[in-house]
Amino acid sequence: MHFDYVMAIGSFLVAVVVGLTGMGGGALMTPMLVTFFGVPPLAAVSSDLVAAAVMKPVGGFVHLRRGTVDLRLVGWLCAGSVPAAFCGVLLARALGTGEDVQGVIQAALGVALLIAAAGLAVRGYLAMRDRAEGRTSETGRRTATPGEPAATGLPKVTVRRLPTVLVGVVGGLVVGMTSVGSGSLIIVALLALYPALKANQLVGTDLVQAVPLVMSAALGHVLFGDFQLSVTVALLAGSVPGVYLGSRISSRAPGGLVRRILAFVLLASALKMFGVGNTATVWVLLGVLLAAPAVWALLRIRHGLPAIPWRRVHVPVRNDSPETPKMGHETSGSAAN
Repeated sequence: MHFDYVMAIGSFLVAVVVGLTGMGGGALMTPMLVTFFGVPPLAAVSSDLVAAAVMKPVGGFVHLRRGTVDLRLVGWLCAGSVPAAFCGVLLARALGTGEDVQGVIQAALGVALLIAAAGLAVRGYLAMRDRAEGRTSETGRRTATPGEPAATGLPKVTVRRLPTVLVGVVGGLVVGMTSVGSGSLIIVALLALYPALKANQLVGTDLVQAVPLVMSAALGHVLFGDFQLSVTVALLAGSVPGVYLGSRISSRAPGGLVRRILAFVLLASALKMFGVGNTATVWVLLGVLLAAPAVWALLRIRHGLPAIPWRRVHVPVRNDSPETPKMGHETSGSAAN
C-alpha cells in the first residue's frame, strides 16, 4: 500500500482549520483530494467519510463530558439523518457509473460548498448583530461570547420534532452524496431552529449527532462506494495531529477571521467543482475580496457599529436596570466575527 506523505500534510493543514473553527472537514478535505491529488470525486467522498467516522467520536465524547449536548435534539436529528445518509450513497450510485456519477458528485459538492460558505456568512452576521444589540449569554446572545467557557448549562428549548427530523433527512442525503454538511450545513440549520442554544452547545449537539450520521454514510460507501484504504490512511495520519493542534490554539485565534478565510476557501473550492477556469476563478475571487469588505462595512454602519472594527464604539447594555451605556472597544479579534 502506497502512503502519500504530501496528502497527509495537506490533511494536516485542513484539520488545523477544522480544529480552529469546528467546521469545514468534508467541505475542505474532499475538494482538496479532487483538485490537488486527482482522486476521483466518489473515491474522495468515500475515503473522507471513513476517515471522519474514526475522528468524529473523539470530539463527540469531549462534548458529552462537558455537558454541551442536547441529547433530545441528537435523537430526532439521527432519526432522519442516519437512514438518509445511507440512502444518499445509494442515490449517488443510482445516478450513474463512471464519468456520469463523478460529474454528479462533483456538481453536488459545488452546491454544498456554496451553501456552507453562505452559512458561515450568516453566522458572522448574527455575531455582528449580537454585538450591536449588546446581547449577552443572559439576554439571548445567538453566537459565542469571546472567552465564554465551554461547560455551561443547556437552556430549555422546545423540540420542534418535524423540522428537526427534516433537517436530519436533508443533511443526511447531502453528507451521503458529498461528505459535506455534517458540520457546516446542519449546524446552520440548528442555529435557525434553536436560536436559544449557545454556539458551543450547537457545536456539541451537531458533533454528537454527526457520529452515527457519518458512520452510516461511511458504511454505505464501504459497501457501495469507492473506498480507498491508502487515501483514508493518509487522511488519518495528517488529520489526527492537525485537529489536536487546531483545538489547542483555537482559544487564542481570532475565530471570526478564520471563518472568513474558510468561507473564501469554500467559495474557491466550489468554483473549481463547477469546472470554472483558472482565469475566471481568479477574477471572481478578486471581485469578492474587493466587494465583501465594503458590503460588510455598510452592514456594520446600518446596525450602529463603526465601519472599521477597531474603532471605539458605544455598546448598549441590555438588562432591567437603567444603566448608562458603557464604552467598549472592538478589538481585531472580537470584531472578526
